[in-house]
Amino acid sequence: MTTTTPTKHVFLRAVIGLQTLAVFLAPITAGLLLTSPSGKALHSASAYAVFTVAVVHVIAAVLAWRPGGGSPRLLLPAVVFLGLTLAQVALGIAHVKTVHVPLGVLMFGFSLLQLSRARS
Repeated sequence: MTTTTPTKHVFLRAVIGLQTLAVFLAPITAGLLLTSPSGKALHSASAYAVFTVAVVHVIAAVLAWRPGGGSPRLLLPAVVFLGLTLAQVALGIAHVKTVHVPLGVLMFGFSLLQLSRARS
């Protein structure tokens, strides 16, 4: 049985931590969207940040799996999170708040779960 190299595993944990932070900041910018003239730009920037980190998470999971010798099970949560992110963006653009808001909460919980698993 092979394991991931420490550097790639640390990178994956850091990306998941950054992902969790980005998802945490998104509802803060959503609140600013409702109360500030610059809120729309800030919430849009936070959406781009979540999307970018989700893509980097998939890349980090692939690097930890293929060349790093880690488990392919690292890839599934990354791909699922990216899919949820794409759905979240589409729902936000369509202004479907009744699904957009609960999905954001689900994504934050899912990211926290990934972070807790990555730390152990």
